[in-house]
Amino acid sequence: MTTSPNDALPDPAAQAAGRHPAFDHFAVADGELQVAGRPLSAWAAEAGRTPFYLYDRSVIERRVRQLRAALPASLGLHYAVKANPFPPLLAHMAPRVDGFDVASGGELRRALEAGMDPRRISFAGPGKRQEELEQAVEAGILLHAESPREVRLLADIAARRGRPARVAVRVNPDFELKTAGMRMGGGPRPFGVDAEQVPALLDEIGRLGLGFEGFHLYAGSQNLRADALVETLQASYALARRLAEAAPSPVTHLNLGGGFGIPYFPADRPLDLAPVADALHGIAARARAELPAARLCIELGRYLVGEAGVYVARILDRKLSRGQVFLIADGGMHHHLAASGNFGQVVRRNYPVAIAGRLRADAPRETATIVGPLCTPLDILAAQADLPRAEPGDLVAVLQSGAYGASASPADFLGHPAALEMLR
Repeated sequence: MTTSPNDALPDPAAQAAGRHPAFDHFAVADGELQVAGRPLSAWAAEAGRTPFYLYDRSVIERRVRQLRAALPASLGLHYAVKANPFPPLLAHMAPRVDGFDVASGGELRRALEAGMDPRRISFAGPGKRQEELEQAVEAGILLHAESPREVRLLADIAARRGRPARVAVRVNPDFELKTAGMRMGGGPRPFGVDAEQVPALLDEIGRLGLGFEGFHLYAGSQNLRADALVETLQASYALARRLAEAAPSPVTHLNLGGGFGIPYFPADRPLDLAPVADALHGIAARARAELPAARLCIELGRYLVGEAGVYVARILDRKLSRGQVFLIADGGMHHHLAASGNFGQVVRRNYPVAIAGRLRADAPRETATIVGPLCTPLDILAAQADLPRAEPGDLVAVLQSGAYGASASPADFLGHPAALEMLR
């Protein structure tokens, strides 16, 4: 029996029956998980070893098509490189999005090496080093300034180098993104400039003769509530419109952030994109009248690539300890910190996990905990999960692993080999 993914949103009936929506992106044939049209065991043979990350470009392309079809044609779609900076993936993304957003000099180098036009790269981050600012001015990218210090350094760099410095102001808004997995704005924050302080900074930008372009607002990430996203996007635009009145020149760039989430855990449901898209159509219409020179964009990371990735490890051992089954894998938190629950979770919950070669409906099942090879009780890939019975040699697939995986994990911890990465 074969099941296959399609361009539609995840199937509500399948979700009601208990299947995680992550599985809608991949086929199952003869009881084995298929990724990019091949059994996972074939990819493991090609890799030559486990663990590895496998990214399916067709899943990314389906998501880009969905967004392009739903969002205003005038709205730029930017990729947040921090979600996954794997160079082949960046090279794949570069012609498919309208810009890259980076957060370090290292990410900037990778963005340029991937072929992204420097004019379509922006750089945010609360602690930019002098050399990073020099690098950005030399490349001609847009700096999202997050403090008066950065503005003054940019003015000095531009004067010394005889090159223009492009600048936008990252605004710490006077509201929060409700139900965000991680809040990045509102209240006291290290990110951006408090909204009430922005007019004074705009005045300084004008006096220093910097090339002002606009604003960046990013209230939070990993939100599955469409109503909260709509409210935040509308408030972000209204705040930018108000601040534009104090700008030294017309706004030509307005980054409204992102925050679109993907379902990781059993109670999660996919984001309903339709009301968010409707709100963005309304904002784009307002901007055409109120900020006619502005190019609006949103920046998305995990929403573009998170569902395309699978982390694959192999079971090394099977142990029974005081009535509980433990499956010991050759990969764990050193490769996939987020799946272990140590990357922002308050209460640990399991990512969608499969025993990749034992997905027949009649396979015997058990409750088991999958752990990695590290000498720490934090090294857990799945705790007390309902799984097909597994044996040493079986492959474990952790889905929803395309974002904040290898690059967000302590790969050198205890000296185990790094995970491979593959884009297919």
